[in-house]
Amino acid sequence: MNIALIVLLILVNGYGFFLMGEDKRRAKAHKWRISEAHLWSAAVLFGAAGSYLGMQYFRHKTKHPAFQIGMPVLIMVQLIILGYQFI
Repeated sequence: MNIALIVLLILVNGYGFFLMGEDKRRAKAHKWRISEAHLWSAAVLFGAAGSYLGMQYFRHKTKHPAFQIGMPVLIMVQLIILGYQFI
């Protein structure tokens, strides 16, 4: 696997994880929130695993069906795409 792709995946997933934590922090502080569109954008750009880990770690968006079902499905789709890319 290409080193640049691995670094990019780590960065995007780290960003997804960070966004979940930051949105949770803002929610607790009653401050301006990060939009769900932004959260999903990071996930769709191959950051779903990091976003899902952030959901679980920070206990954020875990009761929202779209996130509860959508993130694991998105992870599976991304794994399939990456698998086909490197077969």
